[in-house]
Amino acid sequence: MRNSKLILSIILVLGLIFTGFQCASTEITSARLYIQQKNYDRALEALQTEVTKNPKSDEGYFLLGFVYAEKEMFPEMIDAYNKSLAISNKYKSNIADSRRYHWVNLFNAGATFYQRGNNTEDPDSARLNFDRSIERFENAILVEPDSTDTYKNLAFVYISTNRLDEAMKPLQTLIDKERSVDGYRFLGEIIYDKGNRLRTEYENTGNAQDSIAAQEHFLKVISLLEEGRKYHPGDADILLLLSNSYISANKIEVAVDAFREGVAKEPNNKYYRFNYGVLLLGADKYEEAEEQFKKAIEIDSEYENAIYNLAVTYVRWGSYINKQAEDKGETSSEYKTKFQAALPYLEKLVQMKDDDTVIWELLGRVYAILDMQQDAENAYKKADSLRK
Repeated sequence: MRNSKLILSIILVLGLIFTGFQCASTEITSARLYIQQKNYDRALEALQTEVTKNPKSDEGYFLLGFVYAEKEMFPEMIDAYNKSLAISNKYKSNIADSRRYHWVNLFNAGATFYQRGNNTEDPDSARLNFDRSIERFENAILVEPDSTDTYKNLAFVYISTNRLDEAMKPLQTLIDKERSVDGYRFLGEIIYDKGNRLRTEYENTGNAQDSIAAQEHFLKVISLLEEGRKYHPGDADILLLLSNSYISANKIEVAVDAFREGVAKEPNNKYYRFNYGVLLLGADKYEEAEEQFKKAIEIDSEYENAIYNLAVTYVRWGSYINKQAEDKGETSSEYKTKFQAALPYLEKLVQMKDDDTVIWELLGRVYAILDMQQDAENAYKKADSLRK
């Protein structure tokens, strides 16, 4: 229905152009004729002459914008329309309809080229289609800068093509315009990944500047996602990335306090429980982490992340107990009780997710520690088969 209205509006605009007015200048009259003939180059010449001779020609700038749009010169279109509106509001409705019409066409073209890029196996053809998609979405933003759907799609094309730096601007615009959950999620992930890469560089080179820059990125993510959490308090992706950023920034105690408060306010929010548990586990507070993961599983018995992290808690807890005993020169099998506690959760996970190599390997390790050698061998074989 919306497209039909836009098409009707454009027909009305064309009718206005072609019928004209009695007092039109020679240039305006000529331009209308050229437009009717689709001779846009000659129309452009006539209209440029018109607005040079008559800088207050609201119709001249309006028609100039129309011609620029037909030539897909959208920055020039916007400039001409703005100049027409600065002179008068006579063509305000027509200009608004024209902009919406071209926004729809550009947006749809951007989506079409994006799909073509995804469906093309040839890398060069895919890249060409993605570039065309980006160009259409960028022009759509010029034409209708208030449409948040355009920013979102443009960001997704950039992300799909690994042009992450370029994705940051439209994602930030999404946040500025509507506090978009996708804006917070994806912008946070990009900045967090930059921090991780800088930290890896520091580990490889020992360059202190890389470590400082990494910390700055993690702090940016924390600031961004603390804001995002206010608008989307129950979003699992925001909470998980926020907790990971606190851990990466070595601000676990600050995060623990923040998520403890979240759990107190929303005790039945499984995401707060889970992320609070992740932070406690990161601080080697095994018993407290166990409590939070168990609570999350009570809320949702099929919550894979909580089940996995509870199993990891038991494995790390058992390893800690064993190391403590070894450091004291003692021999004890107490640590095995924690590995035994992990076992049912890992076995449930491989039933839920049969194709995860990491889980099969961890299960094989637990079987081996519990002297279940045949089960361990089978688990390791399964992990090997998944890698092939």
